Amino acid sequence: MATEPVQAPSKDDPTIGRLVADASRDISSLVSKEIALAKSELKVSVKAGGLGIAMFAAAAFVAVLAIIMFSVSLAYFINWNGSGLSLHWAFLIVFALYLGIAALLVFIGVKKVKQVGPPEKAIEQGREIPKALRGKS
Repeated sequence: MATEPVQAPSKDDPTIGRLVADASRDISSLVSKEIALAKSELKVSVKAGGLGIAMFAAAAFVAVLAIIMFSVSLAYFINWNGSGLSLHWAFLIVFALYLGIAALLVFIGVKKVKQVGPPEKAIEQGREIPKALRGKS
């Protein structure tokens, strides 16, 4: 088994310092390009999200207009072209209907808010942290 003599590096062979510098430059470039890619993806997502929010706002506006039109048509339906109640009473009935709906929503909302309590599990775990830090179980 003959061993070949070790040859001295030529001028063109990279040094360890140059290899490390190249690797760090390549990693830096890769990280920069990944960040740029993430930014461009976020721009597209934010643009789509903003458009979606605008569509929801437009739908809510149209729904409010529909509720107003429904209210007027309901009042005229109660009036029934003069054969039913007077128009002022018809609008008063529609107003009372909306007050009743609002009162029902407030009642349900109050019941739901009263169900909200403190985060008991989180509080209990928070009390365990000092014991764990002292090494007690």
